[in-house]
Amino acid sequence: MKASDRLFIQAAVLLAEHGRLTCAPNPTVGCIIVRNGQAIGRGYHEYAGQGHAEVNAIADAGGDVTGSTVYVSLEPCSFIGRTPACAQTLIDAGVTRVVIGALDPNPRVAGNGIAMLKAANIEVELLDLVQARNCIAGFTKRITTNRPFVRLKSASSLDGAIALADGTSQWITGSQARADVQYWRARSDAIITGVGTVVDDDPRLNVRDERYAHCHQPLRVVLDANARTPSSSHLMCDGQPTLLVHAHATQVPEQDPDGVERLFLKNGPTDLQGLLDTLGNRGCNEVLVEAGPGVLGSFLKTNLWDEWICYLAPKALGGNTRQLADFNIEKLADSIDAKVVDQARIGDDVRLTLCPLVR
Repeated sequence: MKASDRLFIQAAVLLAEHGRLTCAPNPTVGCIIVRNGQAIGRGYHEYAGQGHAEVNAIADAGGDVTGSTVYVSLEPCSFIGRTPACAQTLIDAGVTRVVIGALDPNPRVAGNGIAMLKAANIEVELLDLVQARNCIAGFTKRITTNRPFVRLKSASSLDGAIALADGTSQWITGSQARADVQYWRARSDAIITGVGTVVDDDPRLNVRDERYAHCHQPLRVVLDANARTPSSSHLMCDGQPTLLVHAHATQVPEQDPDGVERLFLKNGPTDLQGLLDTLGNRGCNEVLVEAGPGVLGSFLKTNLWDEWICYLAPKALGGNTRQLADFNIEKLADSIDAKVVDQARIGDDVRLTLCPLVR
C-alpha cells in the first residue's frame, strides 16, 4: 500500500456522502481517479438507476483514464443491473490499479468485482477501512439481515424528561437541535412513531428544511393496533407516504387518502421484527424511530436498535414529567447499556450518538 492510498480512499468516502440523501436503496459510493499523482476525475453515486461513482468519475475526467489509479470507497459491482457492471467499465477504460475502501456485502458482488479486475491483470488493493464500512452501514444491515439499520432519536432534559405530565413538550431542546433532526429525517427511508404521538401532537414527521429539498420524503410508519389514527391528522392528509401498522382483526375504512397504506401483522405493531422485515423488503436501508416512551422502550427492550441519537437540553424538569423510555428492570445488571461514539454541541444542547454496548 502506498502512503497516499489511505488519504485518497478517505477522500473518496467523504465524496460518497454527497449522495447520502438521494441514492437509496443503493449504497453511497465515491470515486477519485488519479494519474501521475494528480486527481483527474471525481464522482459519486447520486441516484439509483443512474451512473455509479466510477462512471461519473470517468466522465469527470473527460473519458480518458488510461493508465490511472482508481480509488473507490466500495468494491466495483460485477453484474449488470439498471446500469453496467462497474468492474467491466474500469477494465474497458484501461486503468492499471484499483484501490478499494471496503468489500461489497451484496452476495452478487462480494469479491467478484475484485476477481474480475484481477483477471484483467489490473492491480487491486483492498484496504477494508472502518470509515468505508461505516459509510454503508445501513446498506450492509439490509443486505445481510434483510432488516434496516434502526436509529433511535430522543430529546430530553438532563433528568430524562421528554414532556411535563400534562404533555407539554414545546420546546425542551432548542431550535438548532430541532433543525439538526431534519438531517436525520432526510437520510432515513422511513420514520417510525406510535399512534399516541400522532393523537397527542399531530406531527408531520417529514423533511421541511430547504437544504434537503432535493431528497425523497421518508415513509411515515405509525404503530396503530386499533386504527386510531385520526383521519384529519397531517399524516393522513398531506399526500406524503404513510404506512399504518395494525393487528389483523382491526376494522379500517374502505378507502384511504392518497399516499396511505395499511400493513396487517398477526401480532399487530408489537411484532417489531415483522415490521422491520417488511421495511427491509421495501428497500429501506435506514429507519428513524421518533416516538414516545412506549415505542422507544419497546425497541430498547428487544435490542432492535443500532444507533441512538440523544439530544440533551441543559435543564431539569423534576418528577412531574413523562420519561423518555417506558420499560422496567428489576436489577441494575439488567440495564440497557450503550457506548458513546460521538458527542457534539448543537446550539445550547448536547447531541450524543450511542451504539449498543455488547457485554
